[in-house]
Amino acid sequence: MTTIAASSRWARFLDSDLWYSFRHSSTALAATIIAVVCVVCAIFANWIAPHNPFDLATIDLADARLPPVWLEGGTAKYLLGTDDQGRDILSALMYGSRISLLVGLASVALSVLIGVGLGLLSGFAGGRVDAFIMRVCDVMLSFPSILVALLIDGIGRAMFPNAHDTLAFSVLVFAIALTGWVQYARTVRGSTMVERNKEYVQAARVIGVAPLRVMFRHVLPNVLGPVLVLATIQIAGAIITEATLSFLGVGVPPTSPSLGTLIRIGQDFLFSGEWWITIFPGAMLVLIALSVNLLGDWLRDALNPRLR
Repeated sequence: MTTIAASSRWARFLDSDLWYSFRHSSTALAATIIAVVCVVCAIFANWIAPHNPFDLATIDLADARLPPVWLEGGTAKYLLGTDDQGRDILSALMYGSRISLLVGLASVALSVLIGVGLGLLSGFAGGRVDAFIMRVCDVMLSFPSILVALLIDGIGRAMFPNAHDTLAFSVLVFAIALTGWVQYARTVRGSTMVERNKEYVQAARVIGVAPLRVMFRHVLPNVLGPVLVLATIQIAGAIITEATLSFLGVGVPPTSPSLGTLIRIGQDFLFSGEWWITIFPGAMLVLIALSVNLLGDWLRDALNPRLR
């Protein structure tokens, strides 16, 4: 029965307007291909990358600052060249993308969890609960997101000066998520205030369904459309925020550099002729963010019947 139900749902999906819109959108297809390639290279970097750029035993300083293979002095061993420490740029991009994607996805997931929960509670309960949560949102929106992330990151490093890499990642994810949950809360609150007055919610209340069950079983599935679109777009924003923090030197540890750290390292050599050290990490960051943003734009249009 489970197999039949799953195949039936899959058949309905293939026959849906969403899949039709995806198949006939060249932008969505191209963005998906780019995003999938980037994600696969990041996840399987241990097997795909030609070198391990963070294994000191394999790094040779004699290979430092080699240009890409198509320039004079380049070698096929390092297709995109090497940095000042002799690390392969192509391999560093794969490993760095993994860290950036991990931080971006984790911070967005935490933002969605906090924002959707508080937005549901605010829109469904109303009254003083709604007023309090919205005032907290107003306070959070009055501060620049980068400033709040820097503050949280600084507090975390001060409280745990000898923290290992895992704790440093957790602090960074929390710092980014703390500035991102507000948009989800406000979006879900508005949708919940519309849904709570509809007949199916009133009927559930009349028959004695518990408020929490009404919120999560009946209202939540009907407000997830805008959340899905917002989360897709926010992934790119979270990755850029992580890269910004790492560029400023307060992101991931130097032992596990992300794309932002690679860009910061390459900045010192941008005007000395070794442009590939910073240009390729920057291009990789733009490519990931652009593909995710294009997917988010397509998803917004596909889920909005007024834009069809």
